[in-house]
Amino acid sequence: MEASNKTIAAKVATKAMFLVCGIGISSWAPMVPYAKERLALNDANLGLLLLLLGGGAIVMMPVTGILSHKFGSRIVMLWSAILIAIFLPLLLFIDSTFWMGTALFGFGAAVGTIDVAMNAHAVQVQNKFGKPIMSSFHGLFSIGGLIGSLGLGFLIKLGLPALVAILSISGALIFIATIMYKNLFTLAMEKEVMAEFTFKKTHGPPLRFSWLTGSLLFLGLMCFAVFLSEGSMLDWSALFLRENRGIDPKLAGIGYAAFSIAMAVMRLLGDKIIMKIDGRIVVIAGALVASGGLFLVVLSTWLPFILLGFVLLGMGAANIVPIFFSEAGRLKNVPASVSIPVVSVMGYTGQLAGPALLGFIAFHYSLDIAMGFTATVLFLVGISYAIKSAGKTINGD
Repeated sequence: MEASNKTIAAKVATKAMFLVCGIGISSWAPMVPYAKERLALNDANLGLLLLLLGGGAIVMMPVTGILSHKFGSRIVMLWSAILIAIFLPLLLFIDSTFWMGTALFGFGAAVGTIDVAMNAHAVQVQNKFGKPIMSSFHGLFSIGGLIGSLGLGFLIKLGLPALVAILSISGALIFIATIMYKNLFTLAMEKEVMAEFTFKKTHGPPLRFSWLTGSLLFLGLMCFAVFLSEGSMLDWSALFLRENRGIDPKLAGIGYAAFSIAMAVMRLLGDKIIMKIDGRIVVIAGALVASGGLFLVVLSTWLPFILLGFVLLGMGAANIVPIFFSEAGRLKNVPASVSIPVVSVMGYTGQLAGPALLGFIAFHYSLDIAMGFTATVLFLVGISYAIKSAGKTINGD
């Protein structure tokens, strides 16, 4: 009973860390226009600054696996959450391009660190539970994203000075992280769960670890494609609605809002769905539904149909990445401290490359063609995963 209570407490604490990460990264979004104006940047220079944020995340992701293996993922999560909280107020007020770039790189590094650590920890908690719970973790990240994207503006509209508002958000992040820290698995517990799970999967002593496996690289490639699609929606959906469908600029964000809400709801329901339906079917059907939804967005000119397309996109894509992370954590000859950083790095590379790739396609052809390309990528994810699954199971070589 004691172990069960500890596992339940660890599940709640891990969800809280996903919430912290979601709030932290999305709190930067409403600051972007202010940063551009304050630093007198054009679109190209702003794009370079945003690349520094992603670059910091990618640099730290492989290192996080080493740190988590040595110190435990809960310590890594705590300190990265504190660093996110420290960087947020700086991002609101720095008036030097050089120091803004430096701060964004550090902020991105902290976000990338907590992202890998919390996913690796979530895999261990899920393994201890013995049933799918990964989607609920990512659901809290999506909720955090909605809270963070609206929270700063809401606090300022309440009459709080900008500094007080952002410090309030930072204080809340530190409070949640420090309160929940003690309920997360210790390093000893993580090693115990890993050994127990590996023994069950192999019916004997752990196999020799290796990360260059076909299954892991395939999962990483699939994450690259899905993150490319999700990142493209964040950066291009509002522009698509405004310039290609003539939507009022004040309503241009409604597409991404519909996508985000649908994704959050489906992730909260995802664990129950995966328990009733094989995860491979969820991935294949989800990718095809997401692809169909985005094709509907591209082919429609009536706003209700366009919004329906964004909803279908969010519903279909919602549980693909959580399942991929779960599969990576279950690879029997690769520890989670290695597999999660690999798929995270490949995924975030796609998230960085996606907006730039769509911009290139839109420049030479049109934004409609670029969005159609993204829909095709999601369709290929579903087909590729179906072919892979038909050949042999994804959780082994």
